[in-house]
Amino acid sequence: MRVRRAGTSALLIECRDGEQVEAWRHEIQRRRDTGELRVVEIVPGARTLLLDGVEPGTAEALAGWSDPSTAVVADHRGPIVEIATVFDGDDLADVAERWGMTESQAISQLAGIDLTVAFSGFAPGFAYLRGLGEKFAVPRLAAPRPRVPAGSVGLAGEYCGIYPTASPGGWRLVGRTAEILFDVRDEPPARLGPGTRVRLVAV
Repeated sequence: MRVRRAGTSALLIECRDGEQVEAWRHEIQRRRDTGELRVVEIVPGARTLLLDGVEPGTAEALAGWSDPSTAVVADHRGPIVEIATVFDGDDLADVAERWGMTESQAISQLAGIDLTVAFSGFAPGFAYLRGLGEKFAVPRLAAPRPRVPAGSVGLAGEYCGIYPTASPGGWRLVGRTAEILFDVRDEPPARLGPGTRVRLVAV
């Protein structure tokens, strides 16, 4: 883990992988909630964690903490959100072939993985779900689709994602859900925040 300054009031924590990012995100959130640490925004990325609105001396304080990713503690991930999913995506057959299994086996595999929201990006409410691992990583499409319907469940690299709104996209589509994942009238607007566990339930 490496801490770098980013501007006058922000720090960037560089981590080895997504699991370390999640461990640090959880620990920093916990300490903020208890009043031990003052930080305005905690923004996780694939291998980084941005802390915005920190006080002077925070970098030095972080350097003195034990790495939370090495501690033997209870599961610190967030609540489980089950997403009812119809697995009939246009790219399901292609994904199954890449995985060396039938479509039914691919569906069972996807429904049997506990996913975790690593970070958000691309579009409001779009959560990057980790948990597939390198074994089930698939490349993006060579050419993005001009329009992917809202609720589409797709795979790209080691991530799974659910399109909260219709948009262009190059992820390989394996299914769809009718559930609303982003609504500006809700608080918070995004249903799937960092640390939330997600389970795709076949229907």
